[in-house]
Amino acid sequence: MENALLVGLSRQVALARELDVVANNIANVNTTGFKADNAVFQEFLMPVARENRFNPSDRRLSFVEDRGIWHDFSQGSLRETGGKLDVAIGGDGYFVVQTAAGERYTRNGSFQINSRGQLVTSDGSLVLGENGPITFQQTDHSIAITSEGRVSVVEGSNTSNESLRGKLRLVSFAAPQRLLKDGANNFSAPGGMAPEPVRNPRLIQGSLEASNVNAVGEMTRMIEITRTYTQIATLLQQQGELRRTAIERLAEVPA
Repeated sequence: MENALLVGLSRQVALARELDVVANNIANVNTTGFKADNAVFQEFLMPVARENRFNPSDRRLSFVEDRGIWHDFSQGSLRETGGKLDVAIGGDGYFVVQTAAGERYTRNGSFQINSRGQLVTSDGSLVLGENGPITFQQTDHSIAITSEGRVSVVEGSNTSNESLRGKLRLVSFAAPQRLLKDGANNFSAPGGMAPEPVRNPRLIQGSLEASNVNAVGEMTRMIEITRTYTQIATLLQQQGELRRTAIERLAEVPA
């Protein structure tokens, strides 16, 4: 009976972890450029003391172990906005942004211009170009961003010549599953993992990449997890009552 309680408890811990992952996905179903997470579990055979002289012999206990989380980097649907500072990445790549904690990487191309004329993300982080932050002048207008990431403007009353303000820096990683989510829809790279420039970037001005979360699928998963958790809770309660009854019966003194 104790083994059943331990195995059931390990499964409940795993389900609680999976529920956190699913809830976070659902909360970000409308977050631009968000990448869904999925939990990974594996069987863990507990090494316990055994006595193999009996028939049948003792069996090792099988628990559930939380192995980790993997990121779904599949392309989200592209949504046309018409905004001059909205940029979507078609295919592989990440924008590079400068935060207080260092360089971070994101698929969220919803940009804006701060009071200093710098191109920033919605949370105020600087968007980096190949030569540093991209800065505009007060007289700049008609901002254009090419598929390669070149940012050009028309200055003042000049309607014939364009001025280059920089080129968006796009990077990729050989092992993207090692990237860590770092808040604000950003990713950080662990030590020893260097970004590589994207050779053939494909940017789309006036569009944004939607979250790749499947809302219906995640809601279905949440219902399944909740039902399974409830079933295990009922089983553990029955096992507890069975143990209590056994103790009460064994404690009875014959008249």
